[in-house]
Amino acid sequence: MSDVAAVEQLVTRYNALRQEIKKVIVGQDEVIEQVLLAIFSGGHALLIGVPGLAKTLMVNTVAQALGLKFKRIQFTPDLMPSDILGSEILDKNREFQFIKGPVFANIILADEINRTPPKTQAALLEAMQERAVTVAGNHYKLDLPYFVLATQNPIEQEGTYPLPEAQLDRFMFAINLDYPSFDEEVEVVKTTTTDRSETVNALFNAEEILHYQQLIRKIPVADNVVEYAVTLVSKTRPAGSAATDTVKNYIDWGAGPRASQNLILGAKAHAALRGKFSPDIEDVQKVAVGILRHRMIKNYKAEAEGLSIEEIIRGLF
Repeated sequence: MSDVAAVEQLVTRYNALRQEIKKVIVGQDEVIEQVLLAIFSGGHALLIGVPGLAKTLMVNTVAQALGLKFKRIQFTPDLMPSDILGSEILDKNREFQFIKGPVFANIILADEINRTPPKTQAALLEAMQERAVTVAGNHYKLDLPYFVLATQNPIEQEGTYPLPEAQLDRFMFAINLDYPSFDEEVEVVKTTTTDRSETVNALFNAEEILHYQQLIRKIPVADNVVEYAVTLVSKTRPAGSAATDTVKNYIDWGAGPRASQNLILGAKAHAALRGKFSPDIEDVQKVAVGILRHRMIKNYKAEAEGLSIEEIIRGLF
């Protein structure tokens, strides 16, 4: 099959996938789209939202529809690296045997990642970056595709360990979850308080997802689009020559080169899922907020004036 035909097939299958997920998840269209963009780009995502917005259900549903193995890890202050990576035990033959931890799956939901100490956070982040883990000096490869979806509760900050900027940078997207609209909430209540349950069918498998990830990477990008993405990222750096007055006044720290890479990968996936064979500047802008949101740090002045990071990013277009 030619790459052109493969992109057209991906669009059809992506639309069917969205419909399959909608059988269980009401609304949250933008959130689901960004999660799927991250998966097809080969990146990870950070979900920021209050409890009870069906984050776990959403990730589980996406994993089922994609035909992938799903594991959920509840992060707590006493969680140790071995609890997520696995550990070596002495078997009956007095030989060490490695027992795999929950990190060995295709989709990992890291629930409330900011509740666990930095040592355990770092263990997960090695798996995210290297697609492998090291236990007792032995190197174990993880199954591909590998995708981590971490959640953070923005309300309770007591007893939490905020992710350092270098670790936040490992996430391709930071996705804000909001409350459903009135009509959506009515629909949620109607569908979840009866004895009816929906079955989610697997429309993909691991090999197909890896094939589509490779296909998206092969999509050509015009030089002016790459230059636009790099310029957009350089505008976020207050000390840089491209910085706008707003950035100089309200931002302490801007995005690094990984943001530029993710903007192009995200734009490729955004274009492909709409049947376009090359991304344009509009595709970069569509993914920019989710990719830059967690890579820019506001100063106290922006906080005092109630200026949101999303407003600052949109002002750079």
